[in-house]
Amino acid sequence: MAMKDYSDEFKADAVALYESTPGATYKSIAADLGINRATLREWVLRDRERRGVSAAPAPAGQPPARTGTTTSSADPDERIRQLEARVAELEARERKPATERDILRKAAKYFGRGDELVRSRFQFVDDHRDAYEVKRLCEVLEVNRSSYYKWLAGAEARAARRREDRLLAEKIREVHGESGGAYGSPRVTAELRETGLRVNGKRVARVMRAFSITGIRLRRRVRTTVPDPAAPQVPDLFQRDFTAAEPGLKYMGDITYLPLAGGEFLCLATVPDCFSRKVVGWSIADHMRTDLVADALKMAAATRGGLDGAVFHSDHGAQYGSHAFAGLCDQLGVTRSMGAVGTSADNAACESFHASLKRETLRGTHDHGDATTCRRMVFAWLTRYNTRRRHSANGHLSPNEYERQHHAAKLTLAA
Repeated sequence: MAMKDYSDEFKADAVALYESTPGATYKSIAADLGINRATLREWVLRDRERRGVSAAPAPAGQPPARTGTTTSSADPDERIRQLEARVAELEARERKPATERDILRKAAKYFGRGDELVRSRFQFVDDHRDAYEVKRLCEVLEVNRSSYYKWLAGAEARAARRREDRLLAEKIREVHGESGGAYGSPRVTAELRETGLRVNGKRVARVMRAFSITGIRLRRRVRTTVPDPAAPQVPDLFQRDFTAAEPGLKYMGDITYLPLAGGEFLCLATVPDCFSRKVVGWSIADHMRTDLVADALKMAAATRGGLDGAVFHSDHGAQYGSHAFAGLCDQLGVTRSMGAVGTSADNAACESFHASLKRETLRGTHDHGDATTCRRMVFAWLTRYNTRRRHSANGHLSPNEYERQHHAAKLTLAA
């Protein structure tokens, strides 16, 4: 193999690096520079000879003895050469902390947190390896040199992962957009898997964070429960168990405000089925009279073809505790159940449902606009909720699909 032709500047830099690195060996410095140890030693000795600095031959792999003091000489020129060598050595020692400060100052903008901190340090070393030696950069930034080279070797694989993440992000945005911006990573993952894409939920969450794709966050809830002190006591038959073995056995209900422009509002009463979380009845009005909750329960009876034998659970709102509503429940064959007064956890599933509705229809705004727009928006959301929106309690199936699969499984067992 032909000998490399090193420039005088490269040789001078190599010698200065060796001379200015405490405890350095020819072997370590030569490895950093990619040259032969004997070649570096020859350059160092030749430079010392040029400067008139004498040194005893060092054992292999050990640093040569430094000339710490000058020797007396009758020759004035020799004395000057010795002093110049000593000055050069001191200047080299002073340059090292200055170089370290310069490296740290430039590296500050690269630093992040956690794993990003390590990766950004590696990136800084790679970006500045032409200006400083790799060993010095790694020492100053306190990273392992072998780890840096391992990171460097994986650059192509990281680039491939970034390309794959960008493609996945495009698919996530499509699913996220179709959900109206409501889906978080669990529902997005379920939607992607249904299309045949094998993807890990943690990866979806990571890509969504990296590309700033987020679901709509919760807003502060408004208290609508106003108990009627004269209402008869109704037992809690749910005991915070919001599950059911079959559709049509257990229902829950609640009322929530729908804010409009100008400080006005509409009221929404809903009746979800505990089995699938399907909303089988709802009613929207500009009041909170008993008719509001009664109309929602009547719609539920029409949707299910009757509610005879079912249990209906609510909070202690005056509408649910009224004699008129109790009479309607008796007429429909419904057994009433109520949680404790002022305890939202006793009707948590319905509270959570209303929170999702507001979060995904308001989308960060303060109101739904006018009454007509509000009714249309909530109607669209409720119907889509039943037919398409994935629910975590259903294994990320929509309520309608969850009930369909349940009925299909029963028919298969019956056959």
